[in-house]
Amino acid sequence: MDVVSLTEELVAIPSHEDETVAGNFVTAWLREHTDAAVHNDTHGNVIARKGSGEASLALVGHHDVVPPDESQVDDDGGYVIERRESERSADSNRASGSETTRERLYGRGTADMKGCLAAAMLAFADAAPTDGELVFASFAGEERGGEGCQAAIDDGFETDYAVVVEGSTGYSAPGTTDVAVAHKGRRGSTVVAEGEAAHASEVDAGENAIYRATDAVDIVRDLDVPTTEVLGHDLRGSVAVTEIEGGSAWNVVPEHCEATVDERTVPGERAPLERVEDVEGVTLRVDQDLPPMACGDADFADTVLDAAAAAQDATPEHVVKPHATDAGWLAAAGTDCVVVGAAEPGEAHTDDESVSVDVLDRCRRIYDGVVTEWLG
Repeated sequence: MDVVSLTEELVAIPSHEDETVAGNFVTAWLREHTDAAVHNDTHGNVIARKGSGEASLALVGHHDVVPPDESQVDDDGGYVIERRESERSADSNRASGSETTRERLYGRGTADMKGCLAAAMLAFADAAPTDGELVFASFAGEERGGEGCQAAIDDGFETDYAVVVEGSTGYSAPGTTDVAVAHKGRRGSTVVAEGEAAHASEVDAGENAIYRATDAVDIVRDLDVPTTEVLGHDLRGSVAVTEIEGGSAWNVVPEHCEATVDERTVPGERAPLERVEDVEGVTLRVDQDLPPMACGDADFADTVLDAAAAAQDATPEHVVKPHATDAGWLAAAGTDCVVVGAAEPGEAHTDDESVSVDVLDRCRRIYDGVVTEWLG
């Protein structure tokens, strides 16, 4: 089976509300096409293993997607999947020497990330590791903050190295599939300001929660954001207040106000958001904390880069991604990760989501190369 056909089968399965059917498909396919030990756990994750040895390498993806646009759903509730030529710039870096096309697959999940999940499944099926264990993992709930990956780690999932098949194409140059050696995390927090209501004609009788919240916002605005370096690449965090809500009526001194803070984190330090609590009546609530990722093994990162270079005529680079992935959870658990995949910036989660057919084929070759070079 080729990567396009398998991608089409995967994409056609709805998996934004319930990933069970998609997970069952992946499980059944692996059992039919490999002799690996395949396990579908109670969290909806699919994990397969083959080979043995001291080192372990995982190909990691996820089979859930974000909710589709109406145009991406057919009359029966299935997902629409189309293969057609596109006006978008196409890959021109195929190493095979064959003539390239501008064909793309369109549909929810093609780029994020059932296309590269299919490539990883095929690479896993064909692999015959002689010097270590090869693991395939497709997690549930990645789009809900990495729920499946976290649950698997809590249940004891571990691997020394991982290639996470999220997007890394188009970072150093259009059409080039790079190797991400780091990505930012995201901490989403809410500044909660409490005051005391009063009639607006008697402002001194109350405590204005909006004033307290804006005092806290001033603190956030003046914070220094952390920076770090990963394998020679600078990584800089950011902090931004993105929403504010408070008050109940035009003539009432507000007793409650909240402000949302979006922080992009880097490995190591965090911005000292807790300083907002120096303002009377203000507390900080952390709503989401997706960890960043940094690869700590330069040899592994270079091996993957060599495999990426062998699969294309362009010259890929080590890059950093701005988006959090399951690689963050794996890295926090001790796995050295890189991210390599077909999706380009701006492709995922859109109503015209698509992925290049040529780049899917390329990623399949990259995964083959990494497994061969790292596990023999």
